[in-house]
Amino acid sequence: MGDSAKQIVEWVMARFFQSPITHHPSPLSRGFSLIEILVVVAVAAVLAATLTLAVAGNGERRLEGTAEQFSVLLAHACDEAELGGREIGVTLGSDGYAFARLDGNQWRSFGSGDELRPRRWLTGLRVALERDGRPLDLGGAGARAPQLVCFSSRELTPFALTLALGDPPLRRRVSGTPDSTLSVTTP
Repeated sequence: MGDSAKQIVEWVMARFFQSPITHHPSPLSRGFSLIEILVVVAVAAVLAATLTLAVAGNGERRLEGTAEQFSVLLAHACDEAELGGREIGVTLGSDGYAFARLDGNQWRSFGSGDELRPRRWLTGLRVALERDGRPLDLGGAGARAPQLVCFSSRELTPFALTLALGDPPLRRRVSGTPDSTLSVTTP
């Protein structure tokens, strides 16, 4: 092999197969490159945005879930009233709600193991109930007569229940019509 070929091989070996142990970077090449810094900033921005959206949407998801849960449980109560041939009422309070079945002339609450067991509202939830366009005083969910009744004829006391959470408040409205049609809307 000639001298020029030998020099080329030595140059290629030194250039591409240099051992990292013997490589001594210049003082100017120490630290992070601009690309590395930009990648870290971009990742931090994405994580911050994700966290902000997760925290901001949490109250709305909880409120929507509470409204949907109440609507589904009330629909279930109306189905049970029709199938069982006995009225089922709902007593709503500022702290929660409870279902009861009419036995003779007395309302009997469902047990804690039943699907229609008493429930508590979310902490900080504000509740307003209207019947025939008039607001009702909710107080506590004590042992008083139900404000809403699912009749065995598949009828329901018409109502509008407004749930509000946070400040400024996020709102959901659960409405019921006499034919037991239920809806959850954003007022």
